[in-house]
Amino acid sequence: MSSRLTRILIVLAGVMGADGVMLAAAAAHQPDAARLASASSMLLFHAAALLGTVALAERGVIHLGIGILAASGFFVATALFAGDLTLRHYAGHGLFPFAAPTGGALLIASWLALAVAAAWPKRQ
Repeated sequence: MSSRLTRILIVLAGVMGADGVMLAAAAAHQPDAARLASASSMLLFHAAALLGTVALAERGVIHLGIGILAASGFFVATALFAGDLTLRHYAGHGLFPFAAPTGGALLIASWLALAVAAAWPKRQ
């Protein structure tokens, strides 16, 4: 994996983690902030998944191309899911119709892609 792509994915994971902590703090200090708590959990959990996927792909433990696809999917899907929930809480409307379900479906696909990346045989 190129050093530049690795750095970009790690930066994105760091931003996701920071956003997750901020939403957790907001949820702790606001009444009726269940959506923020859910968005926070999604961000924090998938930031760690993104970092782990990058590390596995870089070390050759999983198939590189599919690993990058899974890592990218974690980022995009989590942004859709958490972004939609956060906008619904603060602005009263979502990103677009079905943004959260689309993000959820993409998260499932990304986890399955990670499983395929691990099962894919390495070239000798």
